[in-house]
Amino acid sequence: MSTDEEKTLLGLSLQELTRLAEDGGQPPYRGRQIFEAIYRQRLRSPEDLSTLPRSFRDELLHQGFSIGLPEIEKKFDSADGTIRYLLKLGDGQTVETVWMPEGDDGEAGDGTAAGDEEEQRSLRRATICVSSQVGCAVDCQFCLTALLGVKRNLSPGEIVGQIATVLNDQGVSLPENRINIVFMGMGEPFLNYDNFIKAVSLLVEGVGIAESRMTVSTAGIVPRIFDLGAEPVRPKLAISLNASNDELRGQLMPLNRKWNLEKLISAARDFPLRNREKLTFEYVLLKDVNDSVQNAREVVELIRGIRAKVNLIALNPGPGIGFRTPAEESVLAFQKILISAGIPTFVRRPRGRDIYAACGQLKRTVELQSA
Repeated sequence: MSTDEEKTLLGLSLQELTRLAEDGGQPPYRGRQIFEAIYRQRLRSPEDLSTLPRSFRDELLHQGFSIGLPEIEKKFDSADGTIRYLLKLGDGQTVETVWMPEGDDGEAGDGTAAGDEEEQRSLRRATICVSSQVGCAVDCQFCLTALLGVKRNLSPGEIVGQIATVLNDQGVSLPENRINIVFMGMGEPFLNYDNFIKAVSLLVEGVGIAESRMTVSTAGIVPRIFDLGAEPVRPKLAISLNASNDELRGQLMPLNRKWNLEKLISAARDFPLRNREKLTFEYVLLKDVNDSVQNAREVVELIRGIRAKVNLIALNPGPGIGFRTPAEESVLAFQKILISAGIPTFVRRPRGRDIYAACGQLKRTVELQSA
């Protein structure tokens, strides 16, 4: 937990901000004004809260309050437009957040006025990949982030702050731009569950990102899958499968020894999907390890009958990882078997691989350079 967390406004709910205002002798509606300013408007300092009386702003500063946005320490640009952000938190720790542009919402048709055409070009679609911990404790053998271990959980404000900082840097306004959020960065969100869930609520109620545009990925913290299913506001669920049997999954993902495939798949079958929603299974393909035809057939039997899709991810390599990327024909053969069984299966295009921003590659730059 950040040492500055108690003095940051970002991460506080509307109720908490209302109480803060009332404790300062202000009317309750001041809480709503702060809430709108720090989440919807994404302001950077209490000095910028122009809807508040100067005396109240001065009092917040006197008490040591800040908004609590992380600082951009470094940015790394990929040839494909992906940007990896190294963000510095209040206590000096750093995390990585990734911006992945997905192109324009569409071209203006014939007869569109020039002004409308310009507006169409300004609309943006993108995905932000967000971290939930400094490092990660799950220790998946094919993931660079696992080499860090875990330093600490992120606060709700630090999770939301990553998104606000990237949106500000990209000059994105909401809700007219389509922004998706994936909790798939550094860390296991379900090992920081309460803070992650509060961050989701703040993103929906404050920042203005719909829960339908969020996805959380877990390595398989089974009790939290049940908890997520009971939440009134929740992202879509993705489960990192990565193996087709317990022996192999135990080797690749030590977590499987606590919650094996039987428990994991049972939780997946019981997960309450909303109308038109699908569960996602993610499967990182490792050459000559989990990418055989037999592995594909075992995956079919594992998830048969679940309303789900599968994302196949050819390993994104990195230093210290003792696995290889499979050939494209192996990936396509694996995909064909799943599709033939009626399972929607997609090969995820690697984004930002050249800057260590792709799936499984996030590792703080300072650590990577010294590794």
